[in-house]
Amino acid sequence: MATAFSSIGVIQNPHCESRSVPSRKLYSAVLGSTQKFRFNPPSRSISGCSETLGKPSPIYAISEVFKEKKRKSASSSSGLLITKEEGLEVYEDMVLGRCFEDMCAQMYYRGKMFGFVHLYNGQEAVSTGFIKLLKKEDCVVSTYRDHVHALSKGIPAREVMSELFGKTTGCCRGQGGSMHMFSKEHNLIGGFAFIGEGIPVATGAAFTSKYRREALNETDCDHVTLAFFGDGTCNNGQFYECLNMAALWKLPIVFVVENNLWAIGMSHLRSTSDPEIWKKGPAFGMPGVHVDGMDVLKVREVPKEAIGRARRGEGPTLVECETYRFRGHSLADPDELRDPAEKARYAARDPIATLKKYMIDNNLANEVEFKAIDKKIDEIVEDSVEFADGSPQPSRSQLLENVFADPKGFGIGPDGRYRCADPKFTEGTAHV
Repeated sequence: MATAFSSIGVIQNPHCESRSVPSRKLYSAVLGSTQKFRFNPPSRSISGCSETLGKPSPIYAISEVFKEKKRKSASSSSGLLITKEEGLEVYEDMVLGRCFEDMCAQMYYRGKMFGFVHLYNGQEAVSTGFIKLLKKEDCVVSTYRDHVHALSKGIPAREVMSELFGKTTGCCRGQGGSMHMFSKEHNLIGGFAFIGEGIPVATGAAFTSKYRREALNETDCDHVTLAFFGDGTCNNGQFYECLNMAALWKLPIVFVVENNLWAIGMSHLRSTSDPEIWKKGPAFGMPGVHVDGMDVLKVREVPKEAIGRARRGEGPTLVECETYRFRGHSLADPDELRDPAEKARYAARDPIATLKKYMIDNNLANEVEFKAIDKKIDEIVEDSVEFADGSPQPSRSQLLENVFADPKGFGIGPDGRYRCADPKFTEGTAHV
């Protein structure tokens, strides 16, 4: 079968021809190439086998994604991967994410934040590389590791920090906390505490875009949805159901797997039958892409194409970004299960340091410019803490708001007052 893109891997239909499952290959051969991808769906099959010449139809998956080549862009004349303006914007966003999370750790251990707090340190290239290429109208659906996604989407640091402090000035008025960032204004549809539960929401958001365009004739509605989730989520049922649905309806969505190699304390290699997650895309009729998630310059090339496909109505893409978290699963995790050598190996590939080195080596920026950005971000993060610390706590009357669509049957009494304002509201419930 002819294919529109090259591949070093072919997945045959198991109903037509048996095959052995190869052992996991090192990803080093496929990291960060830059060849553009397209997808030609396979011929229609009956009983799992192709009608074409009676032979099984191979489904091609992209393994050598985006081979390095000169870009046909503003920077192509010099062969550079990014312009100075783009590079400084990307650097600033990644530094904001890193500094913000470092401050969160300080505030957590000082007792300013409560519950579980999951930090994003080390994975900044994925958030920045994808989200900074979106329009404001595009949607992002996150996970419990959502602070940096919120910042990249444009939610002010003040609002994110206040939400973490549980204050009324937070983006959810203090009712969401660390794992449930949300902003209607910025189209961040939420962080989700349980793995996989955000993927159907993202699929619904993508369906909304398609419905508005095709059923309501809003021809200018080309909005795209990004669904972020981790490697552990890819063994959950919602993941497969939504891949199937998105491919059937050609929804404008990009599924972004932030594969940091560990699901809490479970190694990805010990929990997944085929650790190469990107291969699951072609099984559902969409391109599957693997990219080095520790290099923002390589990451950025993938959403340029995947988001473009979605806007043009060409359907979804599955992207696996191989990245690494520099801290434990949460701030309550002593992080004793991972090999120190593994942690050191990824720490040496810090995405912020990698971008900075590239820009200096190619005379795109100098230390003075980077220090100015660092100083600016330090001031923003310090200000966010001062703002959050000085903001008011939610009143007790806010307790039942946003819990029921119509709270009058429960939250509001006959006198029109919130029942929770009644001192006897919880009387007799201590045993529950």
